[in-house]
Amino acid sequence: MITLYDYHPAPSPRRARIFLAEKGIAYDCKQVDLTTGEQMGASFQSINPRCAVPALVTEDGTIICENIAIAVYLEEKFPNPPLLGTDAISKAAISEWNWRCEFDGLAAIAEILRNSSPNMKGRAMTGRKNIEQIPALIERGRQRIEIFWEDLNAQLQNNAFVAGDTYSMADITAMVGMDFAKWVKASPDEGLTALHNWHKKVSERPSARA
Repeated sequence: MITLYDYHPAPSPRRARIFLAEKGIAYDCKQVDLTTGEQMGASFQSINPRCAVPALVTEDGTIICENIAIAVYLEEKFPNPPLLGTDAISKAAISEWNWRCEFDGLAAIAEILRNSSPNMKGRAMTGRKNIEQIPALIERGRQRIEIFWEDLNAQLQNNAFVAGDTYSMADITAMVGMDFAKWVKASPDEGLTALHNWHKKVSERPSARA
């Protein structure tokens, strides 16, 4: 059986859980307690030397440690329902918007959190090396996320889902990002109605509770 190394509150492994839930894939879940630094220990470093979750171990023992790589593997092994596209155009659109949701959305929120939280002093980036906080990046992160939400709202004014007419990996990343923003007390302006309507719709999917 597939094994997922997870830390349930964190946004990154939540993306993997939602993807697995949408596919209806059974898996074993092993929790890695980030609050105690378990990810830095030798045992977990043997799974992922980057000291980050999620990490997925396939049935043959192959270890995959990045969300998009996990998604590509699962899509190939379990093609239905498709979450990464079905033709050249849809695959390109999903790839583009998933990247934007990750870099302009999730990464901007992480920039705020990791440079402002007292619990993350010396841990401003994931990984095996400690990196100090840069307080000036907090405001930059807030500006980045506001711009991203405006762009995403514009996209959703003409599309049922983030990358077009069907639910995809891009929706998973965007929804997790919007929920993650609550950690830094950020939320889209109420006037971004297409964004809020979409978020309500995707949050009602059973997989959102994974």
